[in-house]
Amino acid sequence: MTTTAPAPAAAPAAPGSAAPAVLSLSCPQQPGIVNAVTSFLYQQGHDIVEHQQFDDALSGRLFSRTAFTSLGGTTDVAQLQAAFAPIAAKYGMDVRFSGGERPRVLVMVSKMGHCLNDLIFRWRSDTLGAELVAVVSNHEDLRPMAEAAGLPFHHVPITAATKAEAEARLLELVGETESELVVLARYMQVLSDETCRELRGRAINIHHSFLPGFKGARPYHQAFDRGVKQVGATAHYVTPDLDEGPIIEQEVIRIDHTHDPASLATVGRDAEALALSRAVRWHCQQRVLLNGHRTVVFR
Repeated sequence: MTTTAPAPAAAPAAPGSAAPAVLSLSCPQQPGIVNAVTSFLYQQGHDIVEHQQFDDALSGRLFSRTAFTSLGGTTDVAQLQAAFAPIAAKYGMDVRFSGGERPRVLVMVSKMGHCLNDLIFRWRSDTLGAELVAVVSNHEDLRPMAEAAGLPFHHVPITAATKAEAEARLLELVGETESELVVLARYMQVLSDETCRELRGRAINIHHSFLPGFKGARPYHQAFDRGVKQVGATAHYVTPDLDEGPIIEQEVIRIDHTHDPASLATVGRDAEALALSRAVRWHCQQRVLLNGHRTVVFR
């Protein structure tokens, strides 16, 4: 296992203005919830700049996301969280406050670089809503791409015999880099159930949407042989159930008889990059709330 800290590169573009703070919550449906939230923020000296909510008739739960700014110029998230606690307890709320900071993201890759390259571009152009802090890979292939972007590259090789040691090192790196989100950007290893549980709700994976129909190697050749008319990708949270975690985003692109297996794969890579970047951005903007095995996404 080796780590190289590259020479400093140009930093991402500086943001034009601070992002608003966010209060997201879910709770059983009952009268007075929205009034409680809006009244609280007003009394605390904050102005609401965006509010979205969803009442799920099937589960009987309300989901909401409220973005706000301070009329006094600063927002003390810890103070707000403590002051809001009695309201959260009264309504049985699952609550999360954030202060608008860009979450720190660790990216995991293997040999294919299209998703990593797209994430780097969006990070450096200040459109990802996140701060990339490191790249971890079980191969050396993408070291030049990571280091050219100024990102530390950590090579953590993995075999059946070293899987436990490698995943322990991965979790160490998550802690060392203070990463709030792990993105599996075409990382071609299956994480253990224990690691999936450790990263619950803070790890996102991407895969082609031919699963479960075309499993195993050469899925695009299988799709070509079956004459598929759409190519897609799915971004979802990582769970012990392989490729079956709560879905955040899917991208679908229509194709036709002129596409051979190679061009199908090219279209598929485009779909993967789009779906993954949206999922990362929405998660980092606190727009994704878990609803059992599903998600509520406030776009």
